[in-house]
Amino acid sequence: MTADQAPLVPTGSEVELNPGTRSWVPRAHPISWLTLVVTTGAILMTSIDNGILPAVLPAISSEFGLNAKQGGLINSFFFGALVVGGILFGIIADRVGTGYRRTWTWNIAMLLAIVGGVLTWGATTSFLLLLVWRIPMGLSRGGSEPVNVALVSEWWPKEHRGFALGVHHTGFPIGQFATGALIALVLSAGKWREAFLLIPLLGIVIVVLQAFVGTKKNQVKVYDWIDANHLTRPLPELSTKLDGGVMAPVREALKHANVRWAVVLVFLFLWGEAGAVTFLTTQFVQLGMSQSQAALIAGASGLTGWIGQVLWGTVSDHVGRKFSITFLIIGWSLALLGMIFITGTTSAWLILLFWGLFRNAPFPVVYALLIDSVPRAAGTAMGIMIGIALGVSGVFASLVAGAIIDAFGFTTHYIVLAAIVALALIPLSRIRETVAGHGKAATASGVR
Repeated sequence: MTADQAPLVPTGSEVELNPGTRSWVPRAHPISWLTLVVTTGAILMTSIDNGILPAVLPAISSEFGLNAKQGGLINSFFFGALVVGGILFGIIADRVGTGYRRTWTWNIAMLLAIVGGVLTWGATTSFLLLLVWRIPMGLSRGGSEPVNVALVSEWWPKEHRGFALGVHHTGFPIGQFATGALIALVLSAGKWREAFLLIPLLGIVIVVLQAFVGTKKNQVKVYDWIDANHLTRPLPELSTKLDGGVMAPVREALKHANVRWAVVLVFLFLWGEAGAVTFLTTQFVQLGMSQSQAALIAGASGLTGWIGQVLWGTVSDHVGRKFSITFLIIGWSLALLGMIFITGTTSAWLILLFWGLFRNAPFPVVYALLIDSVPRAAGTAMGIMIGIALGVSGVFASLVAGAIIDAFGFTTHYIVLAAIVALALIPLSRIRETVAGHGKAATASGVR
């Protein structure tokens, strides 16, 4: 058996801590940087996909005569498939193999979104078919992100993992701000169906690029460069395959306490995000803004979101994951409380730009923590986290937030959301640090 095919030994194997770094200048092979560009493009595609349905839902509802409940059902189908996709593709990715082998799993997940986008554009003749086409897009959304995150982390030196994942996730805030403009451009030249063509137009390019970049030959070059520059490989082997039954990756991931507590941690962040984002435009319209102005300002956090992600991802490589997440929880809670004091366009811009410095940043830091904790079951761990945390919060958060707004108003709504995010300090206290030198509780055998 060759080194790049070494099976993952059972859960008793040792997991080295992330050594961290003192250098504020990230160092990596050119192929690592190219991989980062491609995977960031995939996250941008995911972010745009997230924004398409809310933007065109009024047109869809008008064409098919939908009420609000039926409109919500479209999202329910999507999030239901997302839960399945996150867990399923995470497990498959770890079974097929880490490293360059993740390219195969990832491209399949991306192709599902491409197919779903094409079918939505060209074969949606009824509301029922629209629901059906949301299933492959949900499977792709849930499945591509955990594999995508694991993939980029396995092409970068371990010392700069937080930076790489922070940059990689800038596709989300950029997409959050750009989606409105792209959708407006599409709708000015076509109908709502054409908006879904943005997914295959971006996705085909990304899949082709990754097929050429994510090869064994290129990974050998990256690992040789890491060794020559006295940095730490992301994994000792180029690729590992997990032996055992179908549930072996799940058992490997869930045995680590960090994985279990990270699900709760991210669930609370996502609950706060879904609750806030769903009703921002409504709040702004009630303050007297036009629909287009409200939609534009609601995406303002995307302008500063990339700064927060790169900054906090990099900081976590230096001072540890837990220290960084603590500050992000505080920043999030303050930003949500600040939304109580939005009275017009100026205050809305200022508070949402402030939120952007924190809004997207927890996720790459938590991803880095999970990969540090369970490097050979990273796809499964992140698939479980994304599937459960994002799926469940997506189903319930907006419903609860809407009920609170109806009964008590926006002030109570934001106080509740800030408290929910602040509760993340509890699961964070149960998580062990994974960056060497930044947590005495962390042990050389990994986080259990």
